[in-house]
Amino acid sequence: MSLPSHTFLDARGIAYERRSFPVDIEKGAASVARALGFRERQMVKTLIFETGQGERVLVMLGGDQNAVSGLLKKALGSRDVRMAKPEVVLETTGYPIGSIPPFHWQPAGFRSIIEASLMSEEILGVGAGQWGEEILITPADLVRATGAAVVALTGV
Repeated sequence: MSLPSHTFLDARGIAYERRSFPVDIEKGAASVARALGFRERQMVKTLIFETGQGERVLVMLGGDQNAVSGLLKKALGSRDVRMAKPEVVLETTGYPIGSIPPFHWQPAGFRSIIEASLMSEEILGVGAGQWGEEILITPADLVRATGAAVVALTGV
C-alpha cells in the first residue's frame, strides 16, 4: 500500500522505512512505541496549534514530551496560542487526529517546528496518514521533508 506520505518522500529521494502495527491498539504515541519496539520519545506527535493571529502551525514533539507554554509562544511569535480543535486539524491537514503525516499536505509558507531534543535520536516514527501505518525516518531527513525549524520547546 502506498500512501500520499510515501509518494512525497519517494519523489524527493528521502530515505525512510515503512512499519505497520495492529489497528486495534489504543491510539497514542505510547501504544505505537510499544507495538513497534521503540521508546515513546521516538514516536513523534504531530500537533496543530493556532495563534491569535489565525496562523496554524505544525509542532512535532516526542510522544512523551509537552511544550513549555512560554517557549511555544516565543517560537510562534504570539501570546495567544492554543491547540487546534479536531475539526480544525482535519480541515488544515486533511487527516483526523491519530496518524497525521508531518509532510505533503502543507501549502506554501506553512510553518513547521520540531523539538530540538529529537535531533539526537537515531530514528523517529511519524504517522503515515492511516492508523496502523508508521514511517521511520532519521531526524535530519524529517527536517528535510518538513522544512521544520528546530526549536527548544520542552526546556530540556
